[in-house]
Amino acid sequence: MNDKFCRDISYLRLSVTDKCNLRCIYCMPETGVVKRKHEEIISVDEISEIVRAAAACGIKKIRVTGGEPLVRKGIVEICRRIASTEGISEVCLTTNGILLPRFAEDLKQAGVDRINISLDSLNRVKYNKITRFDSLDDAVKGLHVALDTGFDVVKVNVVLMSGVNDSEVPHFLDLTRKYNLDVRFIELMPIGECSSRQQNRFMNAQSILDLYPDLYEVGTAGVSKQYKLPGGLGTIGLINPVSSHFCPSCNRIRITHDSILKPCLHSAEEINLRGLRGTALEDAIKNAIYNKPQKHDLNFNNISSSQRNMNEIGG
Repeated sequence: MNDKFCRDISYLRLSVTDKCNLRCIYCMPETGVVKRKHEEIISVDEISEIVRAAAACGIKKIRVTGGEPLVRKGIVEICRRIASTEGISEVCLTTNGILLPRFAEDLKQAGVDRINISLDSLNRVKYNKITRFDSLDDAVKGLHVALDTGFDVVKVNVVLMSGVNDSEVPHFLDLTRKYNLDVRFIELMPIGECSSRQQNRFMNAQSILDLYPDLYEVGTAGVSKQYKLPGGLGTIGLINPVSSHFCPSCNRIRITHDSILKPCLHSAEEINLRGLRGTALEDAIKNAIYNKPQKHDLNFNNISSSQRNMNEIGG
């Protein structure tokens, strides 16, 4: 289905929980999240119905997110139901990797095609500073388990933060020399917890090309410009939501852990899907897709209009 600006909206990011076993400084408060009542969280049956309705509206790709989706009870069954939905051709999952050794094989069998691992540092001290937990060994183990399990694609997502992890860029580039994976550098977005930190921590992803001129372009993948190192097995992706936003080609909508549809990550607009069924649910999704905003107003000086922290949206 196209929106009013003729973009084909075929990608749904689905947050199944706002909880996480980390407390990343740009994502959620140090104290965690306010515990919600069970009935406030999107149920497995609601997820199934929303995914069916979304597929009927032209959604083909689902990315399961959180918070941390692997802390959600029943996550394997959730993924199995999504993968078995008529019209859904690709199921992906974004995780911090810590619980992957427990779940990777079951997720693969349930129909998860691709795994993205959020890993912002390979240095224990910096990892602890960013995540507020000493779990680097578990995350790295999760990355290797994902590679060994045989998912179609394994990606590492690195949020660039000047003065925090920018010195580690060469270490992440080295991963692509050794492994067939995609390391993606993502600009820090002034949203939620990091809205007041944008000015002193922001790093333009394109600056990596100036620092490492031997990178050569190999195309695009979704919103990511793709590069490789000579002789490298994997690829390097640059994602620039702030310095060079990709709104003209945006093909996604988002649904939060509490059944709210967000047509745009950085918009304050939210559509409550709770209690909708059948045609009413499909009509609500169709209307949200058609009226998806043309662009966001995020830039070096503006913070996001979204009223939620990133852990409540799923990125």
